[in-house]
Amino acid sequence: MKKVFCLLLALMALGTCALAETVNATDEAVLNIFSWEGYIDYTTVLKPFEDETGIKVNYATFSSNEEMYEKLSASNGGDYDIILASDYMLNAAREAGLMQKLDKSLIPNYENLDMTFMSQFFDPDNEYVVPYVAGAPLIVYDPSQVDIEITGLESLWDPSLTDSLGLIDDARVTLGMVLLSMGQSMNTTDETILAEAAAKLEELKPNIHILEYENLHNYLLSGDVSVIYTFTPFAVMALDSNPDLAIAFPEGTMGFGVDGCFIPVNAPHAKNANEFLNFLLRDDIGAIITQWQNYCCTNVPAREILGTWYTENPVFTGITERLDDIEYVVNLPIEDAQKFQDIWTSFKLSL
Repeated sequence: MKKVFCLLLALMALGTCALAETVNATDEAVLNIFSWEGYIDYTTVLKPFEDETGIKVNYATFSSNEEMYEKLSASNGGDYDIILASDYMLNAAREAGLMQKLDKSLIPNYENLDMTFMSQFFDPDNEYVVPYVAGAPLIVYDPSQVDIEITGLESLWDPSLTDSLGLIDDARVTLGMVLLSMGQSMNTTDETILAEAAAKLEELKPNIHILEYENLHNYLLSGDVSVIYTFTPFAVMALDSNPDLAIAFPEGTMGFGVDGCFIPVNAPHAKNANEFLNFLLRDDIGAIITQWQNYCCTNVPAREILGTWYTENPVFTGITERLDDIEYVVNLPIEDAQKFQDIWTSFKLSL
């Protein structure tokens, strides 16, 4: 009996040790990443990580957050070591128990993160997610091609902008923009308010020239449209190409988003994953990521490396000045999310 008791104590001690240390389930110098195509650059980020650590990176891609979540759920978080996705789906994965906690003893560079992007709804206790980039949809326009002063979202409905507007082809983002213009939450599920938003979206139809998820700045630069409502990186690229373009911010609440990395609950190479997150959080790598993505930089020391290109950029400074009044698109129950999709589908079919 005494021997059995001693054996139990030994097993308990081993179990405690295992829980206290992040290990790889399989002894491989491998890291499996799952994200959008090109979201982490191979030449400037992944290859240097491979060269420095000897860890081989396998990079698989998804086309949407929903596709990612479906595959993550099907494997119970066992196929990938790092997933990079958007805030609302990060929250869904956390609530479903599909994330494992970060091992911050392996991530000393965690202290480089800007606390502005921490303690958010998708990771309120800062246990699971490393913010990668952040941004907001913005209005960019060519002052030489419009007859009005564009002051915010409501300006998009001006009759002078007939057939000259480019919008993001996304139900939650663009219908959310309409709701913000009404002083409503982007995440409302009130059917009366959503019906009013659908009607207001219908009124915008004469001004819409193109719906495109990405690269709306190309339509603006070519002169096909004079105004776009687009994501942060495309606003940055537009102004980089033509400094005479102008930006308008929402009059009140601004839509905002964060994309972040997490380690799935049953990641086969969790130790490698934590090591990679520490690599991402180096100041030099943070600067590279910002220049590659053209999103707001979540790494404070990296901004010193970026210099005035970042600190005096009107897109980044304008967003930063408005962070006290922002709203995220959050994950909704399926039946509520479908309300947005139904309105958007009907609207697109009527164009």
